[in-house]
Amino acid sequence: MQLLSLGWKTLRRDLRAGELTVLLLAVALAVAALTAVAFFADRLQGGIQRDARQLLAADVVVASDHGISSALRARAQAAGLHTAVTVVFPTMARADDAQGGNSRLVSLKAVEPAYPLRGAIQTTTEWNEQLTASDLAAQGQPTTGGPDKGQVWVDAALFAGLEIGLGDTMHLGERSFTISRVITNEPDRGAGFMSFSPRVMVNLDELESTQLVQPASRLNWRLLVAGEDTAALAAFGQQVQAVIDAGTERGLRLMTLESGSPQMQRTLERAESFLRLVALLAALLSAVGVALAARSFAARHIDGAAMWRVLGLSQRSIIGAYLVEFLTVGLLASGVGVLIGFGVHVVFVNMLAGLLQVQLPPTGWWPVVLGLGMGLTLLLAFGLAPVLQLAQVPPLRVMRRDIGQLKPASRTVVLAGLLGFAILLFVVSGNATLGAISVGGFAMAVLLFAGMAALAIRILRMAVNEATAPRWLLLATRQLAARPVFAVIQISSLAIGLLALVLLVLLRTDLIGSWQQATPVDANNRFVINIQPDQADDFQQALKAGGVSHYQWYPMVRGRLVQINDHVVSPNDYENDDAKRQVDREFNLSFDEALPDGNRVVAGQWVAGQTDGLSIEEGIAERLGITMGDRLLFDIGGLPHEAAVTSIRKLDWSSMNANFFVLFPVAAMPDLPVSYLSAYRAPETPGFDNALVRQFPNITNVDLSVTLLQIQRVLGQVSRAVELLFAFALAAGLVVLFAAVSATREERAREYTLMRAIGASSRLLAHVQRAELAGVGALAGVLASLAAIGIGWGLARFVFDFSWSFPLWAPVLSALAGAVLALLAGWWGLREVLSRPVADSLRSLSSI
Repeated sequence: MQLLSLGWKTLRRDLRAGELTVLLLAVALAVAALTAVAFFADRLQGGIQRDARQLLAADVVVASDHGISSALRARAQAAGLHTAVTVVFPTMARADDAQGGNSRLVSLKAVEPAYPLRGAIQTTTEWNEQLTASDLAAQGQPTTGGPDKGQVWVDAALFAGLEIGLGDTMHLGERSFTISRVITNEPDRGAGFMSFSPRVMVNLDELESTQLVQPASRLNWRLLVAGEDTAALAAFGQQVQAVIDAGTERGLRLMTLESGSPQMQRTLERAESFLRLVALLAALLSAVGVALAARSFAARHIDGAAMWRVLGLSQRSIIGAYLVEFLTVGLLASGVGVLIGFGVHVVFVNMLAGLLQVQLPPTGWWPVVLGLGMGLTLLLAFGLAPVLQLAQVPPLRVMRRDIGQLKPASRTVVLAGLLGFAILLFVVSGNATLGAISVGGFAMAVLLFAGMAALAIRILRMAVNEATAPRWLLLATRQLAARPVFAVIQISSLAIGLLALVLLVLLRTDLIGSWQQATPVDANNRFVINIQPDQADDFQQALKAGGVSHYQWYPMVRGRLVQINDHVVSPNDYENDDAKRQVDREFNLSFDEALPDGNRVVAGQWVAGQTDGLSIEEGIAERLGITMGDRLLFDIGGLPHEAAVTSIRKLDWSSMNANFFVLFPVAAMPDLPVSYLSAYRAPETPGFDNALVRQFPNITNVDLSVTLLQIQRVLGQVSRAVELLFAFALAAGLVVLFAAVSATREERAREYTLMRAIGASSRLLAHVQRAELAGVGALAGVLASLAAIGIGWGLARFVFDFSWSFPLWAPVLSALAGAVLALLAGWWGLREVLSRPVADSLRSLSSI
């Protein structure tokens, strides 16, 4: 009880005196940043796991490009499982001529009445142009049985394009249907913001009458299977996998949440990685802040600890009192941080609402435990070691203040603390690569900063000429050289704080910026395919007449890869699902003598006019095991065509440009059946698309306008979420800067007192202080920018999958920012040093 009472008294005294402010801020900021991300990730993962079956509309989904065999369905039904079949493919929908006859590409989905087996499709019969998307979603009601015969259900986005509404007629192929309902939610829609065409849903029994399904149609069939018998479901899944492995049915695959919504998964992963990165940097910064603040706290309490020893307090009691104080501070700061983190995660959920396809469950206790553990780990690993030394202060310190100074913590204590903190950060990162680059990069940066700072001080000592240098510069240099250990610690701490800030600014500006710029506002929003050779000239003239002066134009042929070197290719050759599908389907191939914009050769060489060569995209080359020099044989419309791989290209698939897996570097391939593809930004002229479709009724015009807007909106949401958490890292960085500058406050006070006592003016000392702080800050800024090159490149290359080049202006701006921030921190933390009366300082010195 005595220890608790003493610890509580010292805590209240130090809180009133402001001794614990920096410690509280550092711990609370780290915990808030980490728990905000932890709350969000925990709820997101729980929601995905809970709603995974609803996102697939079944327990097991079998997808096929060639239809669902009756034997496969009968096998599921024989096991007592429920089944339903759907088929999805793109086609053109047209309004009635009396209503303008507008046409638009749609994603047609034919369903059986039992669809969906899990979850519910929601529709409404209430719609008007004034309803927002959220209002429309709120009106949706679960609807079973699918569309009746002669009716279709559609997305509201289709109404504006066709200029029709509920109850109007829509033409699909050779049939006419009445629009009876508006779809507000479709459980297995997949990545909503990447689905470029509005949904039209029809009864499966009426699909044949539309005559839309032709031998060359690219259909996506799905067999939905559900049941309460988990053993039967597992056995059916194993049977399907055995059929896939045997290769008796080509194009068959089992669907998972990741394969059903890959774009959504990737977007969520990137958003979560950004947030985790910022949280990790905030924690790393806070660790530095805690270490600096704790050492300053201990330095200011040496005399008090000596007095306790004089009064008879044992070392054990002193240790116990400070343990009580620090544990209480850790719990208090961590609790505040958890509350702030919970509030911030709610903001995350609202900001990223457009990305989330699940209703998030309530929060669990794991983020709370993580936050409290992180706060206590920070204090115990980085703050407790110097404070515990107070118990070893000799009583003689009250008479001789030259003894009892703080010593460096033991290596065992430091290593144990660092190891525990690193393990905790790896757990928080949720990504081994992200954790290794962030934690490892910072560890190497600390060593780099210490070595470079020591070297810079030595060079500075030799470079400043005592005979010619200004007095303020000479005194500033001498101060740094007189306490090299403090200078190295100060420069390294400032550099670590600036490193995190520089890294975050560059990642925010360049990485997220490059992500958004990959789909700029003037990107292509129309992709037209199936343009026949005899229509090429007329189509291009129609574009120019409509005001489209810049457009991409590529010949396109469809071919199946049948042989690599002397080996006949089969889906059974590969384990990767993407590789299996690509081998089992036709490729879109093209040819051109010039390397298209946005294509970068990463291996080999693009040789214009090379008739026996081809260029392949690096991703598919890696998946299929294709390397430079391999000979590929394609079946193109029944005609064999063979060429060698002479180059490998890297493509930007998010650029909204026309991209091809395989390109032949020739101007013409006259023996092959060819059609054309055009990509362009459509003019705002009303009726432009409809006029094209009327003039060229066979073309497929893909309108990506809505997709572009949705992509920009989603990326904006992610950016704002990152910026919100960035504020925590910024605050943690400023805490580090303040703690680093304030760590030498008492030493500076004594030095300035002696200089003022022998005649130095306050103005001269102010110049000395500003020169020292600006120099230290500028050096720290340069070192931080250099370290940010390596860490930023690693994160861009291995975590976020961005191409990134370090801006040349960063070191200069980083040096300026370091100097300014160090001066501001010095002004705030050291402002009373120069204004302290000389007499008071001399009385303090006289007791040494």
